[in-house]
Amino acid sequence: MSGGLTEVGPAVTLTSYGEVVEVSAILGTGNRGGVDMVWGGDTAIGHLGLDLTGPNGGVVRIDDLIVEDVTEAFLRSMLGWVDVRDYGAIGDGVTDDRAAFLAADADADGRDIVVPVGDFYLSESVTINAQIRFEGRVILPAAKRLVLRQNFDLPTYIDAFGGDEMEGFRRAVQALLNYNDHESLDMGGRRIEVTEPIDIQAAEGTLNTFEVRRVIRNGQFNVIDGPAWETATATSTGSYSASNPKKLTNVANVANIEIGSRVSGNGVGREVYVTDRNVGQQSLSLSQPLYGAAATQSYSFSRYRYVLDFSGFQKVSKFTLEDIELQCNGFASGILLAPDGETFHIRDSSINRPKDRGITSHGTGCQDLQIDRCHFNSNEQNVAIQDRTTVAFNVNANDAKIRENRFQRFLHTGLLFGSGHVVIGNHWFQGDGIVGSGRVGGLIFTYPNCKSVLVGNYIDNCYVEMTNEHDANPEFSSEFSFGGLTITGNSFTVSNAAPDSACIVVKPHGPGHFLHGLTVTGNVFKATGGNIARIEKVDTTIAGLDFGRTRNVVFDGNTFNGINAITANPAVLEFQQVSAAKTWVLDAGDYLPFGGYARTVPSVSSEGPITNGSGTEIHTMPYATPNYGPGNQVRLTWSEPVKGRVQLVVRADNPV
Repeated sequence: MSGGLTEVGPAVTLTSYGEVVEVSAILGTGNRGGVDMVWGGDTAIGHLGLDLTGPNGGVVRIDDLIVEDVTEAFLRSMLGWVDVRDYGAIGDGVTDDRAAFLAADADADGRDIVVPVGDFYLSESVTINAQIRFEGRVILPAAKRLVLRQNFDLPTYIDAFGGDEMEGFRRAVQALLNYNDHESLDMGGRRIEVTEPIDIQAAEGTLNTFEVRRVIRNGQFNVIDGPAWETATATSTGSYSASNPKKLTNVANVANIEIGSRVSGNGVGREVYVTDRNVGQQSLSLSQPLYGAAATQSYSFSRYRYVLDFSGFQKVSKFTLEDIELQCNGFASGILLAPDGETFHIRDSSINRPKDRGITSHGTGCQDLQIDRCHFNSNEQNVAIQDRTTVAFNVNANDAKIRENRFQRFLHTGLLFGSGHVVIGNHWFQGDGIVGSGRVGGLIFTYPNCKSVLVGNYIDNCYVEMTNEHDANPEFSSEFSFGGLTITGNSFTVSNAAPDSACIVVKPHGPGHFLHGLTVTGNVFKATGGNIARIEKVDTTIAGLDFGRTRNVVFDGNTFNGINAITANPAVLEFQQVSAAKTWVLDAGDYLPFGGYARTVPSVSSEGPITNGSGTEIHTMPYATPNYGPGNQVRLTWSEPVKGRVQLVVRADNPV
């Protein structure tokens, strides 16, 4: 008999002479109902008998002393489960029950494991191979892991940790990222109430980078308001130099500025974030350069709070969220990516009512970002456009794929730096129902030569913008200028907007830039509730374009409704000269893109005879002088004064 075990079973009192009584006790390995003496699974030998206690002189006859195996009463082979208590689990929250869990798993042999009511402390990581059901809860140190191979799903993990939904999710993610048994975590359609940001790296606990494909699918995160969602704000002075374009130095109170904070201030473009900080050197690393910051000035820093925060990792690649709904409820933002990584993918999901941002990249964790068939609904549905602050997503790297999504009433749908982006089949709309209101950028390309395509999108009450606000030296020098963008087969709608609203806008942040490779073909442009002047314009708030250097621009095959000026390049113009003149001056008017110059004249043809002052037909051809007068005129010079009708093909660009 080993020490510390219960050695005495129930007692029976004899009350009368001749009375026949039965004394019995059940000895078992597990602390279960009906077991009188719990001896665990390590006892090898037991000596059993009866103790007679009381006054001397009594006579007692013992007819039978039987030791009987009643294992089947507790562990019947016909039952499809085993109980961890039968293998020594105590469930008092203090005793280490790990060995009992492992023994039950080893003995399950196709049966389920049952964890009954109780608090079961496990001192080390545990892997369960059998199916398992939890009525009680597991207590596990934060650094240890529970791996459930047969039912790796969120509902089981929530049950395992006593119904704590957030703890169950963290523990499931911990297992997902640390073992190769499963490539995905199924949330089982479960809605979990989220009271604070979920730090994915803290849930994992050990890794700085993660680049193995993993998927979280099929569930909802519902944000509950509370102080954990409050934006952390800081204001500080700092020094900036274009020679070190992604660094702020001499930053006062740098320790108070959180990594992942959005930076704002004079000369700071949109969606610039803090990627790292060095407290000792009083410096901050930035996601983008600043186009016009003073050498020393004040900056504001805003650290939004995200439901799913991956920023604790240095790098995350090949991670997918599928069939996930983030109900931000105006209290939280959606997803913060890691500072580095590739092919983060969110598909068939919804981000509803984010407080500030839907998906944020504060570094290059957005390389090859994929957003497919998702719904983004802002928290500013009834807010006037100019008063909105929310952004659906931003990109700081190359090759984003934005496909078949719906974005509703954000300030901006997306800001994309880098190149190689594919934007296909989306619908984004940003109107506010206010008659005569202005419009803002929906999709904004901040890398001048973006080498990207927009195909088959429905672009509603906003414009596509090209800008270079993420350039520390925004004046043109020797780089590629604005271009590399193909806009094809899209439907643009402008409703009840100010007459100067447009569908395509170029905003240079420094002088000397020009258009170089822009194709706008096969689109439908429609204005309702009042015409707009034209579909495209240059925002000259900071600088204009050099129209004398326009190259490879095509506006062709587009449809215009409710637009005062039809834009075409090349433009086919007709001109009638009613009195004989040796030089004719033809005005291209508003046809050429962005009000540009008539730079080249590919062809001139007469419609009917060209005659001199006496009515004699003249068969010589004129020579053309493009870029004449204010720039949008063409002069034809004939061999003698003539009159008649001609058609010219005029281009605003040099196509070679």
